[in-house]
Amino acid sequence: MITSVFKKSTPLNFALVVILMLVFFLMYQIQDLSWLSSGFLIFKKATTFIILLASVFLIDFIARRNALSKDSSYTIFFYFLFLLFFPSVLDNTNLIISNFFILLALRRLISLQSLKESKEKIFDASLWIFIASIFHFWSIIFIVLVFISIIFHVSRDYRNWILPFIAFFTVGIFYMFVMTLFDINGIEHMYSNIKISFEINYFTNNYQNGSLSIYLTVALFFIISMFMSLSNRPLLLHSSYKKIIVSFFIGLLIFIISSNKSNDLLLFTFAPLAVMATGHIEIPQEKLNQELVLFVLIACSLFAFFSQL
Repeated sequence: MITSVFKKSTPLNFALVVILMLVFFLMYQIQDLSWLSSGFLIFKKATTFIILLASVFLIDFIARRNALSKDSSYTIFFYFLFLLFFPSVLDNTNLIISNFFILLALRRLISLQSLKESKEKIFDASLWIFIASIFHFWSIIFIVLVFISIIFHVSRDYRNWILPFIAFFTVGIFYMFVMTLFDINGIEHMYSNIKISFEINYFTNNYQNGSLSIYLTVALFFIISMFMSLSNRPLLLHSSYKKIIVSFFIGLLIFIISSNKSNDLLLFTFAPLAVMATGHIEIPQEKLNQELVLFVLIACSLFAFFSQL
């Protein structure tokens, strides 16, 4: 029954996900209503939700436009469920903005397989990644995905290897200009964010630990499924799926090395994992198996969400 609802991409499905996101977003925000006394904070909350919503539709666009899903709504639904695992991310505006720019970069890199406007796509993707690093520095690691994409598709033209560096200097100049304009020490501001920590002792309660364990188990299941089924997928899409897999592990690496660690940092893994989960659910199989996977995932996400309120 659940699979039948999201099997097709319809306006009703999109509306359903939007309503669900709004309900759970407000459910988390009403725990502390002090932000209602400030117009700026209200604007910030609204902007955060809009960017989060834009991220959901962007990953849906990436999946359907590049044939990574069969014109279904599974991708946005999975992305929504993964958000529920770590509700505190709904308050992390900088991380949500950074992830949005990473998704813009991912859109350009996956479409690189068409070999059309390759230089523009490489430059754009690099630009978005460096902008994302302003909001969370270690998202800069996604630049590795740019060079991997160049190797996959356009490695023979040496100019493609130079474009990421041009994008770096472009963003760097813009960053320093803005910092100077607002009289902020840009070097000191950036240096304060360039810290590495491998310690995982940030849990304030056992439910955060449990949510992380469940999420990583779910991720392992879908990753194994992707690796096992990759050879059966269209050869034309192999490079796209490999980029999705790499982007997941880059997101995981960001979580591992970032200081001020929290489960929120796993936000960078939601989009690629949603694509892999969609790939699993769309594999020809018994409908009972599909329903079981969705039911278990819904149950786990709801448990994780309500246990952390």
